Amino acid sequence: MNLTIFGATGATGTCLTEQALAAGHDVTAVVRDPARLTIDSAPARQRHLRVVTADIMDSASLIPAVTAADAVLTAIGPRGTGPTTVSQDSARSIIAALQKAGARRLLTVSGSIVADEGESPYLRYLIKPLARRTFLRHVCADMRAAEADVTASDLDWTIARPPRLTDKPAAGRYRTRLDSGLPHALTVSRADLAACLLAAVGDPATIRRHIAIAD
Repeated sequence: MNLTIFGATGATGTCLTEQALAAGHDVTAVVRDPARLTIDSAPARQRHLRVVTADIMDSASLIPAVTAADAVLTAIGPRGTGPTTVSQDSARSIIAALQKAGARRLLTVSGSIVADEGESPYLRYLIKPLARRTFLRHVCADMRAAEADVTASDLDWTIARPPRLTDKPAAGRYRTRLDSGLPHALTVSRADLAACLLAAVGDPATIRRHIAIAD
């Protein structure tokens, strides 16, 4: 498949890019600073990689990167816990680029903090409400706004909602559930999240659905 990956220089985006190349996909990595792209430099993989430098907030500059893409994946999200609109702003820009290019498939990373259906009572009624009122209030608001724009679009979207991300190696034994949270969903590795997203790319059952994922 021809895949376009936004946020390819971030921790999750790097996992996505490396796994996509390892699986034999042709990858367009959209970055602001190509020097920060650190992936396997083996020639066999480099032949399948195209690096595009673009401003994520300039939708017109993104059109060449998403034209002819079978799927677009974005791992762009807030850094830190301060006021932010990066999730919503980047989602709007990417959506506009896809619509102008005629591309349809979009997979995005949000967070389990945005909803609590299906969670254990401890998380649903205590931990998450407290986090949404305090240290994660800005992150949650930004992710919810981004999700609203994605779900309102006419694209074939999938939204992944992981809990806290870790840098552990892929376990390959992660849990998922569509359109509902998971009990005791505390962490998941970025590597397993990347594997889940890539598996969802060609799975029609995930179109216009939310995927909860956790260890």
